[in-house]
Amino acid sequence: MSLAILKSRGLAGMQAPQVTVEVHLANGLPSFTIVGLPETEVKESKDRVRAALQNARFEFPSRRITVNLAPADLPKESGRFDLPIALGILAASGQMPGEQLDDYEFAGELSLSGELRPIRGALAMTYAMHQSHNTDQRQRSFILPRANADEAALVSAAAIYPADSLLQVCTHFATSDADARLTRHQPTLVTAAPHYPDFADVKGQLQAKRALEVAAAGQHSVLLLGPPGTGKSMLAARFPGILPPMHDDEALEAAAVASLTGSFCATRWKKRPYRSPHHTASGVALVGGGGTPRPGEISLAHRGVLFLDELPEFDRKVLEVLREPLESGRITISRAARQADFPACFQLIAAMNPCPCGYFGAIQRQCRCTPDQINRYQGKISGPLLDRIDLQIQVGVIAHEELLQACTGETSLQIAVRVEHAYQRQLSRQHKSNHLLSTAEIDLHCKPDDDAEALLLAAMQRLNWSARAYHRVLKVARTIADLASEPVIGKAHIAEAIQYRRALREQ
Repeated sequence: MSLAILKSRGLAGMQAPQVTVEVHLANGLPSFTIVGLPETEVKESKDRVRAALQNARFEFPSRRITVNLAPADLPKESGRFDLPIALGILAASGQMPGEQLDDYEFAGELSLSGELRPIRGALAMTYAMHQSHNTDQRQRSFILPRANADEAALVSAAAIYPADSLLQVCTHFATSDADARLTRHQPTLVTAAPHYPDFADVKGQLQAKRALEVAAAGQHSVLLLGPPGTGKSMLAARFPGILPPMHDDEALEAAAVASLTGSFCATRWKKRPYRSPHHTASGVALVGGGGTPRPGEISLAHRGVLFLDELPEFDRKVLEVLREPLESGRITISRAARQADFPACFQLIAAMNPCPCGYFGAIQRQCRCTPDQINRYQGKISGPLLDRIDLQIQVGVIAHEELLQACTGETSLQIAVRVEHAYQRQLSRQHKSNHLLSTAEIDLHCKPDDDAEALLLAAMQRLNWSARAYHRVLKVARTIADLASEPVIGKAHIAEAIQYRRALREQ
């Protein structure tokens, strides 16, 4: 047989479309051609495959070899096609049987010695293969490098067969000895409770802790405003520890995004992502992009926390790209030839100083900034972005006497119990967190009583809120009522929510 056909997977954003690898051997001058829109990494597989076959003691055919990666209009990148190309050459040249090849999909990068190296996106490919069973009714197994086996096996219904080398894969198809064939992988993920820094380490800052508890319960975004050294970064680092536990679907989504960048780690299974990019990050680094679009920081923080420290130091154009994902929970990267869609359902925790020197409003040290400098510095945060941040909290300087005392605050576990209780109330009432409520759902679930409604109306008229700000205050008040196990939003809940809506300037 001079033609062999195998199945593999490409990557297009979060999707992993099936790629058919066709290998044809013909008479003529020896050559090795790969067609089907391959990028540089795929073109270089010719040399890797040649060396791997020879070092595994196979004969590299001295014939005209043509490899077609279909569909032809889908860009092919990375070394994931090394393994199917090598197997196709062996099957087409008759050096290994090819009758069972259609029962499997293959992906793996080859070293020059024939060893299999890990690839990106194994989880996304396995999930796509499993989903395709519903359409073509063909139940295929997946052969890939052993280093990717744990993440691929997160899709429990998929049959994963890990291998260490090309020779091991060939033996699987060439022998009937069960001991020599590949065995289905059983996942060995660590399921211990994730460990986070503890809120008990933070002295004082009771108002900030309470605001973060409200934010965790309702998945609201937060801006921490205060002088240097007051504990803003310390509070943000402990925030993931009070979030509700991740369920399997959320953990699978977060792991799939991490798999696309090759950063998946089995020890972080069901641990909330925490991303803290430097303020010199570009817009592409934040939202994703590139010639072959890859996820950015907001997608890597999916189902977790994105912490932006020194918020005004970010380029204003970079910050503006956050506006749409904060509303939609997704980011679409458009290019002339294609689009890539990535999830971006994250909680934004931002921190900033009130002025360039950092001490505007501080008692212990005098601010030396002029009013124009302060307005210019705070003006780096646009009104539309600020309007999308639910809670805006002043983090004050801690008294010296309080710093000298031992830590006596609540632990993260104590706070997390209340957060989980409030979150479950939301799920039982509306099947989603309060942050995700639509306008119609706000009218249905966030109706305040008469006294609370009068207070809210007075605050709207005095503070000149936008419609978005009004709805966000109602959602925060609904979360506060859930923490208090109250079915109706009362005046105290509205009053607390208004206190959390402290804009840097008049809107």
